Amino acid sequence: MTIITPDVIPASVLLAQGRPDWLRQWGAFAAELQCADLPADVIARTKLVLLDSIGVIAAGMREPEMRALLDRQASRGESPPGVAPAIGTSRRFAVPLAAFINGTAGTMLELDEGNQYARGHPGIHVVPAVLAATAGTRTSGEELLLAIALGYEIGARVGIAAKLRVTMHPHGTWGTIGAALAAARLGGADATQLAETISIASSLGLTTSRRTMLEGGTVRNSYAGFSSQLGLMAWDLAAAGFVGEADGVGTVYGTVIAEHFRPQEMVAELGTRWEIARNYFKRHAACRYTHGALDALAQIVDRAGGRIGPASVAAIEVDTYVWAAQLDSSEPRNMLAAKFSLPFAIATTLMNGAATVPAFRDAALRDEVVRALARRVTVREDPALTARLPGLRPARVRVTLHDGTAFAAEVLTNRGDTEDPYTSAEVLAKFHELADPIWGEAHASRIVDAVAGLDSAADGWALHRLLSADGAT
Repeated sequence: MTIITPDVIPASVLLAQGRPDWLRQWGAFAAELQCADLPADVIARTKLVLLDSIGVIAAGMREPEMRALLDRQASRGESPPGVAPAIGTSRRFAVPLAAFINGTAGTMLELDEGNQYARGHPGIHVVPAVLAATAGTRTSGEELLLAIALGYEIGARVGIAAKLRVTMHPHGTWGTIGAALAAARLGGADATQLAETISIASSLGLTTSRRTMLEGGTVRNSYAGFSSQLGLMAWDLAAAGFVGEADGVGTVYGTVIAEHFRPQEMVAELGTRWEIARNYFKRHAACRYTHGALDALAQIVDRAGGRIGPASVAAIEVDTYVWAAQLDSSEPRNMLAAKFSLPFAIATTLMNGAATVPAFRDAALRDEVVRALARRVTVREDPALTARLPGLRPARVRVTLHDGTAFAAEVLTNRGDTEDPYTSAEVLAKFHELADPIWGEAHASRIVDAVAGLDSAADGWALHRLLSADGAT
């Protein structure tokens, strides 16, 4: 009789024995699931998330910092040249670098989609990794969509199961796990490898500071890019035989960067409740915490006849929930800080008619009328409104004019949320607003058609060719 002792059992086997039940279930679930198993509404929403992400990535790629980053990376040269495009340009990079570049570009304008229950932005951590990993391959359109849906699902569920420390920024954390699972699925991983990839990825998240977004530290825009890149690396490590902690997710998201972890949330209604179908899309080019107040302001402007001149405003009061109330700085130093300033967002929206991308650029930041109005905005937390989280995002706005006239409005949630969603047509209109100036309407429409037909496409080559075009063709 041969007795096997622990010192002759492979480390991977020992670790597998210590895996939590939810992780075993996830490995089997992700390995066995097929695109045909996804409900029709999940496939439709995954396409919308992909299309929306493409639009915000291509538009973000035109920002000065991104152009400079592309120049620096391209100047180093590659041999052989990379295969994955920096979306909206003709430049190509190695797969991990392209994932980083596209993920970073996708957060530049603060227009990427998100998930209110996960308290973060799963899509922009997963989509760049999937697009980079499938560039130059014959991956079917169905597999591409399935990888996005699965990566989105596990990333969002970690966000739901964990409560990050209040000093942490969610970008660059559990999104790495989502990108890693998507990459592993695309790589043909079996159930054991998928579980191992999740464990490895749990240790690769960033130590992201929440202060960066409040102070305008644009390094914050790179967090999602690093998650996409590190997710791809996590799968490479697993495929090469590296192993992670047996319950890495539980450790990291229960004791290191989060205050507790509820493993039951990882498998609750698994396969029937899809987080990508509970996502939100954004039309205001600012932090989502500002959106309730901006939606209430839009109601007030409508009641006032469609226009309120900034000079006529004596004061604006905003009562909202705790996270939105923290965005109370009226003196943002740059575009990112302006997007995380409720006073500035209110002021520039009144001045420019909407919270558009230009409404937060340097010209608006230097506008003394806008800045003076921002100083007349008071932001307060109402604990009763905070208690409505996370399902609702309420805000009350009161505008008082110099002549004593006052307008008030209240909203319970943001436009675009699950409770008040944008239509597919509205999301499509947003895509064209971002993509048409880059590629032209005809080319942008071809991208729309390519995404719409992915589930019946033999591969994603047509889409990748369209995304690598630089300007209208």
